[in-house]
Amino acid sequence: MADTNWPTQQRRRVIGKRVDRIDGPVKVSGAAKYTADVQRPGLLYAKILPATIAAGVLKSLDTRAAEALPGVEAVHVMTEPGQPINWAGQEIVAVAAKSEEVALEALSKVKAVYEPVKPRMDDKDPSKGEGRPREREEGQVEQAFRDAEVVVEGHYGADVVTHCCFESHGQAAEFRDGELYVWASTQNVSGYAGQLTETAGLPANKIHVNGEHMGGGFGSKFGPDSWGKACVELAKKTGKPVKLMLERDQELMIAGHRPSAYADVKIGVLKNGTVIAWESKVWGSGGMGRFGAPPLPYVFEVPNRKTSSQGIPVNRGPARAWRAPGHPQGCLITMSAMEDAAAALGMDALEFFLKNLPHVAEERREIYREELLTAAEIIGYKQKAHPRGDKTPGPIKRGLGMAIHTWGGRAHGSACDVTVNPDGSVVASIGTQDLGTGTRTVIGIVVAETLGLPVDVVQVNIGRNAYPKDGGSGGSTTVGGVSASSRRAAAAALGELFEKVAKQLGTRADKLEAVDGQIREIGNGAKSVSWKQACSLLGQMPITHQGKHAGGDSELTASGAGGAQMADVSVDLETGIVTINELVAAQDCGLVINLKTAESQVMGALTMGITYALFEENVYDPLTGRMLNPDMEFYKLAGLADVGKLTVRMMTGKGYDERGVVGLGEPPVISPGAAISNAVANAIGVRIGTLPITPDKVLTAVAKGGVRV
Repeated sequence: MADTNWPTQQRRRVIGKRVDRIDGPVKVSGAAKYTADVQRPGLLYAKILPATIAAGVLKSLDTRAAEALPGVEAVHVMTEPGQPINWAGQEIVAVAAKSEEVALEALSKVKAVYEPVKPRMDDKDPSKGEGRPREREEGQVEQAFRDAEVVVEGHYGADVVTHCCFESHGQAAEFRDGELYVWASTQNVSGYAGQLTETAGLPANKIHVNGEHMGGGFGSKFGPDSWGKACVELAKKTGKPVKLMLERDQELMIAGHRPSAYADVKIGVLKNGTVIAWESKVWGSGGMGRFGAPPLPYVFEVPNRKTSSQGIPVNRGPARAWRAPGHPQGCLITMSAMEDAAAALGMDALEFFLKNLPHVAEERREIYREELLTAAEIIGYKQKAHPRGDKTPGPIKRGLGMAIHTWGGRAHGSACDVTVNPDGSVVASIGTQDLGTGTRTVIGIVVAETLGLPVDVVQVNIGRNAYPKDGGSGGSTTVGGVSASSRRAAAAALGELFEKVAKQLGTRADKLEAVDGQIREIGNGAKSVSWKQACSLLGQMPITHQGKHAGGDSELTASGAGGAQMADVSVDLETGIVTINELVAAQDCGLVINLKTAESQVMGALTMGITYALFEENVYDPLTGRMLNPDMEFYKLAGLADVGKLTVRMMTGKGYDERGVVGLGEPPVISPGAAISNAVANAIGVRIGTLPITPDKVLTAVAKGGVRV
């Protein structure tokens, strides 16, 4: 068998280089088909009636007029009379009709009568918490605060935001010849069918899932949800294909939220900058579900620490994992408190962070030091840094801020088939999904590198549960899983090919290598054959081998990623507008397979971070519980003019590459909110404790004690 270890840097031909996405042409040309693009003969269109109240009971439901409307094929009740309503937009009835217009008209004829109660909407008041607070204490906290020479207190937090996937949740479903075919926008192609067996009345092996392209999930698209199951029910009732995609307002109201989190923090430090004590009380809401408290203190494991957390149930759509669950909130709270402590001491923030690196995990101390210094060099920290509050004249104030973050990124279980055909073509098949991150290209690169071929020779098949099983894309686990399984599959196939070529070249298989489209004896180019010549030795029978990765760390994969980010902002004291001048990320993730898509991942995360730091907020009517901005006009996202200069430095080479592949999808989105918040405080001289940092918050803070023009 060919070597499965990653090649050394000197021997890599493709891995670690900037490789274009192999699906780029079909996407930019519009040829890529997403769930919303599915068109089947006789297709019906389904729509969902949302609840108009946020709390109460559905008293009665009359669907007869909707069912009688010409063009309506089926109605499926999703909330029965007598059942509770827990959020505005809750799914009441689904209707399938011959056109979208008829389906919408049918919904208008459904008579739903509610018994409303006043919704619970306030998640910012800690007195509204339910249940016993979860408390934890380590070290001698009270004594440490007595020993502290400076004690700083602050209030910090992040409001709830939605996932806001550009492709809304939904699927198309069709029963055919006793089996179910599903086209789904999902982060879990291989695991999707198993969640539909009860609804479909079929075993998982008779449910065929297609998810070749999908437009973002961020943690919210692992299962079919109630609407996916309703789509199957409607297809079963009508015997026709049905497509059900959430409308944009429903997408923002019910398809997933990142929980809010607010904290009161007290931090004790010595005059030399060493943090010795931490106390925090955190609260927030995951809707009507459980509140998962963010990790506090974050990254910096203060030796004497006491934490308390409590959830507040509110009547809004359910929380879901949102790109690094809990970490952006924990990072914001901790890094804000750290920079506030540095400012109270009159100490440079970078010096303060470096001083406290002994509090981070031992294996990451030098990595964080290198990343902080790298980010500082790129952003021009020495030239731009100043004490809190920009004292230069004029209304525009400039500031710098920083944050560090961590994440796991351990590879999930994965299986991949690699087939080498007699004509020299290569096919890699794996039941994974590409959320837009470049997973297809990663698989192609790994197989091409292993076989010594250009990437465009490899055909990559993903997005169907008929292919070998792969894990769901969550927790930044995908790149490790697919790279390990595809490497092993390709190496096994190559090993078999080596056996055939060795006989022709008069050598041993273990003395051969595949390089630059040739199979040759190591160190002896005179004994070689072209790739196509080698494959012709297969006769009429292709080689297929399956590679597997059981999940977790291995000789090919590892866990534990992190990074440092610095923000350079300008704040207009007259308008309150915050402008991003530059946002710098120094990010590690072990061995980088594709430098181009890795950098793209980080840039996307920075853009997402700028968005939640400055723009994104769910606005609710406190009396009715309805979301007031469930659209792309008033639910603000950062545009091209808002992001400023984004600079990414992937930490690669000695000390990083030999770790193997570590997931990257989530970690770079963690720090932007904290770094930007710190930069704004550095610019205007006062802390704006909660995100998003909107102009009204800036003007209010400045009026209460910020710097002056």
